[in-house]
Amino acid sequence: MAKSKRKKKLRFIIKILLCFVYLLIGFILVFCAYKLYEKDQEIINWADVENTNQYSYIEISQMSEAFAVIKEDHKQIHFVIEQEKDKSWHTYLVAIKKSDYEKYKNIIDYTYERTKEKPKPLKIYGYPVKISNNIKLLAIKNIKNFVPIENQVVLTKSNFEEYLTDTYLDTTQSKSHNLNYIIIILLLMTFVLLILIIFTILDKDRIVDEVDFILEKEMSGKNKKRSKRKNHKKKLGNNKEKSFKDSDNDLI
Repeated sequence: MAKSKRKKKLRFIIKILLCFVYLLIGFILVFCAYKLYEKDQEIINWADVENTNQYSYIEISQMSEAFAVIKEDHKQIHFVIEQEKDKSWHTYLVAIKKSDYEKYKNIIDYTYERTKEKPKPLKIYGYPVKISNNIKLLAIKNIKNFVPIENQVVLTKSNFEEYLTDTYLDTTQSKSHNLNYIIIILLLMTFVLLILIIFTILDKDRIVDEVDFILEKEMSGKNKKRSKRKNHKKKLGNNKEKSFKDSDNDLI
């Protein structure tokens, strides 16, 4: 009876420990999935871009007419101005689809003083693309038609990247979600762990049986060793008593 209670108690402890391990692993998997999702959804400011794989944005307040066209991709290149809160501004290059021109018309018209109604700054999104030599030459040639004379600098190939960076923001590229399959795998693994927890609670987890069997085997082995030691000590005690009796008989 006592042995049965001890076995049940041991089995219960094993189940609790296994459930805790499953929960811990599940928490780690969900945390990793969340961090990957967070990273995948991240959209950074254009000024902080470090490589062409980073989805980014520019909040434009002014925009030029197209000064270059990439015919095979049906897109056109424009100058844009992003104004900071401290009133400082930066000039960048962006690519838009020809069909999207109407989205930017209000800002373009305001830039060229065709209208006095100031539009709200527009946040545009895309991936950085390296500026080709042809676009670079066209930008050097046409920037004077966009930037006011008092703010103009003598733009050359050597100082181009200092003022306009070496990439343009390509708004024709939609955001790609490269990490989705990894996140799905992590969530599936978490779901499997949840099933294992349910199996463990319902006493259908083979791991519990295996661990229980191993521990029971070890305990029975220890009990056998203890009983052997006890029997050995008992034999030694009996031998000592016998030798004392024999010596007493010899004295008589």
